[in-house]
Amino acid sequence: MTFQDIFKSSFLENVTSVSIPDMVITLLLAFALGMFILVVYKRTFAGVMYSSGFAVTLLALTMITTVVMLAVTSNVVLSLGMVGALSIVRFRTAIKEPLDIAFLFWSIAVGIILAAGMLPLAIIGSIVIGVILVVFANRKPHIRPYIACIRCADQASEEKAVALLQDHAQRCTVKSKTVQSGSVELNLEVRLKQDDTSFVNRLAALPGVHSAVLVSYNGDYMG
Repeated sequence: MTFQDIFKSSFLENVTSVSIPDMVITLLLAFALGMFILVVYKRTFAGVMYSSGFAVTLLALTMITTVVMLAVTSNVVLSLGMVGALSIVRFRTAIKEPLDIAFLFWSIAVGIILAAGMLPLAIIGSIVIGVILVVFANRKPHIRPYIACIRCADQASEEKAVALLQDHAQRCTVKSKTVQSGSVELNLEVRLKQDDTSFVNRLAALPGVHSAVLVSYNGDYMG
């Protein structure tokens, strides 16, 4: 086939029909694998607030990609028009969790592979990816990290508070320190020796300590 053959009307008007049974089977598999992706997303979600809308979007995206690819592979003219239409689309929704990007690409990839007719690859690949995500995304650190926020009156009360905190922690690292007139505020990363937070009550009762807050976190500290 030469470059001129591409512009011949006989080539551009070529349509490869997709049978109705093939469409039904492909869409049912897209729905099943989309539900599998949705379930894996629920099992591996570790963010602050679970979004059911995003989970349903993964299911819809799998089926929509399958439908689009079935149409694209059946008509060359439609495929060229689809490329032009999709090139002007801009998505402004921010992705807050890095793992969400992997689920989006997973949904799109499954739709493309199903429409291409590689059903075993889509099924086996999705099972392998799902198992890997469930195993590794749900792994919890052996020692849970905390952020301790302490507000003291002066340097003496600060030293007492840090000393008490270090007695109950394997590691205690100052992340930020704010000093104002009559107030010292500390933010420390703490990894406790035991999963017991009752010492926070004694920490808040120290002379000169205005408040003590212990917060569990599972993200990256910025600052």
